[in-house]
Amino acid sequence: MSSKKVVIVGAGPGGLTAGMILANKGYQVDLFEKQQTVGGRNARLSLDGYHFDLGPTFLMMKFILEEVFELAGRKAEDYLDIRSIDPLYRLDFGEDRVFFPTHDKFRLEEQIERLFPGNYRAYQRFMKYEKVKFKRLVPCLQVPYDSLGAFARTRLIKALPYLDAHLSLYKHLSRFFTDEDLKIAFTFQAKYLGMSPWSCPATFSIISYIEHAGGIHHPIGGLNRISQAMAKVIEEEGGRIHLGQPVQEVLVENGRAQGVLLESGDRVKADHTIINADFGHAMSHLIDRKHLRKWHPDRLAKKEFSCSTFMLYLGLDKLYKDVPHHNILFASDYRKNVREIAETMVLSEEPSIYIQNASITDPTLAPEGHSTLYILVPCPNNRSRIDWEANQAPFREKVLEIAEKRGGLADLKKHITVERIITPTDWEQKTGVHIGATFNLAHSFNQMLYFRPHNQFEEIGDCYLVGGGTHPGSGLPTIYESGRISAGLILKRDAWYLY
Repeated sequence: MSSKKVVIVGAGPGGLTAGMILANKGYQVDLFEKQQTVGGRNARLSLDGYHFDLGPTFLMMKFILEEVFELAGRKAEDYLDIRSIDPLYRLDFGEDRVFFPTHDKFRLEEQIERLFPGNYRAYQRFMKYEKVKFKRLVPCLQVPYDSLGAFARTRLIKALPYLDAHLSLYKHLSRFFTDEDLKIAFTFQAKYLGMSPWSCPATFSIISYIEHAGGIHHPIGGLNRISQAMAKVIEEEGGRIHLGQPVQEVLVENGRAQGVLLESGDRVKADHTIINADFGHAMSHLIDRKHLRKWHPDRLAKKEFSCSTFMLYLGLDKLYKDVPHHNILFASDYRKNVREIAETMVLSEEPSIYIQNASITDPTLAPEGHSTLYILVPCPNNRSRIDWEANQAPFREKVLEIAEKRGGLADLKKHITVERIITPTDWEQKTGVHIGATFNLAHSFNQMLYFRPHNQFEEIGDCYLVGGGTHPGSGLPTIYESGRISAGLILKRDAWYLY
């Protein structure tokens, strides 16, 4: 067993993943979290007996979650009650054109041929192609890229024909589907990365394949329960989680991380330091600029970042029984809406919105007879300089009107008992999300793999990165992978050889 000490800055899913793996291997793990709860953007938000996921609401690639629990000597099913969601979601394109992707192949074929005539065979070709792509690419996302030599690895060479990085996601889907709405049904997942389907690399077409082939899941209690379960494993292994303990600075001497300085004034020394804070925030606030070159804040300002999100968390005195768990209502001019988010950076007159009606699946989230409603609206990040103090109230009204008219949520405003709003300004000022970019650095090709911040941070020795701002990127499964990769690098350095 190791006697080495690891300090982790932030209790998001990446830091928790690394923490439970390393604690299980005998490391002394101390995790410092500025909030009063674990999870970061995967935390629980509770309002007067109603419980919400603060951020992610889709659990995909459940096998990765199971694998990281196994690395910590545990079984995920001993800690979590995970349910499959079917249909996957409701996609509403307007004008009574509604698509319910499902695992039922007969219902799926009937829907595609009715709504998008002649495209079911194209769907089968797409799934066949993406199955191979998935098998080739996923192993490439499970290893670090600390040098350009990583591109010469056999696994990546085999995957290159399927990388499709020269195409946008939209152009890639146009190789299969003829109907514009059906293309959107398989490209809107670019929003999970905070990007436009017209600029997001086609590499990420595997996300829609993952949903259709592997399903979407919901842990009872919400996805935040995963973070709570990981924290429990860390504590079972003797690790310590310090809530309400903000880190002021990562201590660096002679080019190597030595631990952290807390805002309380305490210095905590460590053999290895893991940064799980938002990457842009960490580079701007937690590391003295004299130690940074490639990721100096002045250079960071020239990087591409994801969009932001406007959030509504609503506790209701009723349950809308006919509204599915996941719902996406597309703007009538979706391309214009996306352009306004990513390019012109203005608030859309007609935004697209996502609605989660999780109480239809999970009765633990609200008092009996009541329910929770989670509404997310992609919008520009804070480089837009949108005045959210002035725009919050009218934008809220616009979003609720869309939810009532198109979401199947009649008289919604009359049934709201509690409410919380989070704007892009709140994400930045209250949560420490750099420029409010909730999906972190953009996933353009020049910010992927080797070109993304390295898991073994290239600027500082004995310093490791986890979370959406490092390789392999944003989204829960890839964030779990970042925790696994960084833990593996530490174990390898200390001669454990996880890989």
